[in-house]
Amino acid sequence: MTRNLSVVLYTFVMIAVVVGVDLLFFKNRFLERLTVNIGIILVFAAFYWRFLKYP
Repeated sequence: MTRNLSVVLYTFVMIAVVVGVDLLFFKNRFLERLTVNIGIILVFAAFYWRFLKYP
């Protein structure tokens, strides 16, 4: 149960970061926003696979 909760919280934090960056910096720039969102997702995925994924 703890692992599921940590994955859910991690996902919510990732979504909050993506939405926050979108609203603060890239309101009317579609391609820049898409590029930054993909980068944020990749950073979160790399951090998850390196530090949070249990063997």
